[in-house]
Amino acid sequence: MKAFVTVMLKEGVLDPQGKAIGHALGTLGFTGVNDVRAGKVIVLDLAESDPARARAAADEMARKLLANTVIESFKVEVPAE
Repeated sequence: MKAFVTVMLKEGVLDPQGKAIGHALGTLGFTGVNDVRAGKVIVLDLAESDPARARAAADEMARKLLANTVIESFKVEVPAE
């Protein structure tokens, strides 16, 4: 079963990668982009058939390793198969 963990910097934490992307979009002529935040998506292929247990396992992995919870927030998604 696949679990998707999306990790983003918390609001108020400087995001230099997002700023660089926003600037580059402007130089390429894209207008109307007020702000850009960059993050990462981690795809876990878990040997688990119960969605609730897969979500709980992915959540624990994110808290212990995948996200720095001091400056990052995360969201776990386990799509219905």
